[in-house]
Amino acid sequence: MAIEHDYFGLLESGPDGSIFWSENVDFADQTVTVDLTAPDQDDVSADALDVAAAMISSLESIDLQARNAMVSELDDRTSEVTEFILQQQEALGEDIEDFLVDISGDQHVDVIRSLQLVSMTILADEHGGEDPFAVLEYALDPDETEDVLLVNLRSDGTVQSVTSAD
Repeated sequence: MAIEHDYFGLLESGPDGSIFWSENVDFADQTVTVDLTAPDQDDVSADALDVAAAMISSLESIDLQARNAMVSELDDRTSEVTEFILQQQEALGEDIEDFLVDISGDQHVDVIRSLQLVSMTILADEHGGEDPFAVLEYALDPDETEDVLLVNLRSDGTVQSVTSAD
């Protein structure tokens, strides 16, 4: 069986009924891996695919919204964003400045500005549900795949939560 969509083309299901689509998307001056997945194609609606396509097409505004959500968590010393930044500062020491794209004097904000969007995973079967519909993965050093922040989005594009990968 398969699902056809204007943006994704023909999404064929595997023997277990799951679907998977992957593409590298140019974003700013980098490439972002975008994956769309669902364990059962019967749980994927045309609306879910339309929303997923719209999110990919508006990656720049979604990225800005995700970064603003990270900044808003800086007031909470126990937030995962603050903990992530403190961890990066401790691990990199003065070398952290090598990863910063701008040095404004507020290193916490500078780290958030300097995070690279590494990937976006769309869980197409979660459209309209309580679980995240899309997960954005950010890293200060894209070669360090364990030190990442994950921004979970609802299918309406709002930020549900920001968590670290540990």
